[in-house]
Amino acid sequence: MPCIAMEQLKDLYTQYYGVQPTSVQPLTAAGSGRRYYRLQAGSSPLVGVVGESIEENRAFIMLSHHLANSGIPVPRVVAVSNDMMRYLQTDLGNTSLYDTMTPCRKSGKWHEEAYTLLADTMRTLARTQVEGNRGLDYSVCYPSPSFDERTIMYDLNYFKYCFLKAAGVTFHENKLQDDMELLTSHLLTAEPKGLLYRDFQSRNVMVVDNKPHLIDFQGARYGAVHYDVASFLWQARAQYPAELRQRLVQEYITALRNYYPELDGNKFAETLNLYVLFRTLQVLGAYGFRGYFERKEMFLQSIPQAIENLRELLAQGIASPYPHLQATLQAVCDLPCYQPVEERTHLRVTVYSFSYKKGLPGDDSGNGGGFIFDCRATHNPGRYDAYKQLTGLDDAVKDFLEKDGEILTFLDHAYALVDSSVERYLERGFTNLQVSFGCTGGQHRSVYSAQAMAEHLHQKYNVEVLLIHRERNITQLFSAK
Repeated sequence: MPCIAMEQLKDLYTQYYGVQPTSVQPLTAAGSGRRYYRLQAGSSPLVGVVGESIEENRAFIMLSHHLANSGIPVPRVVAVSNDMMRYLQTDLGNTSLYDTMTPCRKSGKWHEEAYTLLADTMRTLARTQVEGNRGLDYSVCYPSPSFDERTIMYDLNYFKYCFLKAAGVTFHENKLQDDMELLTSHLLTAEPKGLLYRDFQSRNVMVVDNKPHLIDFQGARYGAVHYDVASFLWQARAQYPAELRQRLVQEYITALRNYYPELDGNKFAETLNLYVLFRTLQVLGAYGFRGYFERKEMFLQSIPQAIENLRELLAQGIASPYPHLQATLQAVCDLPCYQPVEERTHLRVTVYSFSYKKGLPGDDSGNGGGFIFDCRATHNPGRYDAYKQLTGLDDAVKDFLEKDGEILTFLDHAYALVDSSVERYLERGFTNLQVSFGCTGGQHRSVYSAQAMAEHLHQKYNVEVLLIHRERNITQLFSAK
């Protein structure tokens, strides 16, 4: 952390408490660029925030005061720097709702105590959306005061270009745009509207004395309340079972009827389904950008879970009013790399080519990865103009590498290591092995090597091989016979 920012946070703490903090600890941030620190002297902790945007900071500070004054359980901002780039807020501890539910996710057993806390969270959401809406000056909200057509289309295009394109899914641009515009028009008619939290998910709910408290609401704005319900209950990594979701939806509807007695529960549920579809696409767009482009591993690991949500939605026919969108989403679900691991009882070897500049490949199986071979010591055809626009799949590049010979010796050693593991995996009934080849650009040597390894293993052992040329957006499945 830069010294100036650190000193400003310390000064703010000293001004508020009258003593200097004796410790400053960085806290883990998820997807944003904001930085968080716990400043403490004795038993008086505060959370210091270093923001990226004055407008975003101003929105959070204003919302914090407004919600706290409305009786909503949120952190209070107690001190702000003159430039509004740093501020201190009350400390809600380290225990998020997501962490609290970890034993339930792992065991698959959602006990009554967990349900009680989740139901309380849904009631708190309804109260926040309605009571937080009263008297709120939405002009301060950032980056937009309302959830409007531009916002929706921005998110849908995010999905189109940061996920579909990155995953190599083909689609008809105009037909998909038509369906997205129709979906947008349906979303905008939703009622009731209120304070839309925008990022309401279990990591943004802290548990204090077994009660939910809300954080990270700087993106709030005016909009349909369905959005937050979809965001929370269909959060990919939360893994709430379908039956639990429906019980919690009913808890929310009951709470909302305290404010809207004539609320039609069936109509609300129908509209909620559209927001679940939209939110799933939005999440995949975010995961695509954070994972495929920024190479943040935790987001890549979340994609298969979001795909499972998408499969459920397609099975329910929710996307049927949008035929080309539905066909495109089905193509996503059919991608070999997103097939459920638990459906297989045989060995699949996943072989990657990649660029070291863009980070190591993730491992969706949850086993932590496997072999990684560095091709960068071998002769690079990319140094020569004749090969710069080609890849390791082109005959000219193959001829160059094979005549040079270095890559063949390299692969002989790689074959020996991987073959030994494949044989032991087959003996022991393992279902996943990952092999990755990296080079400078993920275009020539790594592509050639990964292709050669995939073909070698499929031919020698007749195992299923999923080949992914990551930087080329090429996926190929070699099925076991």
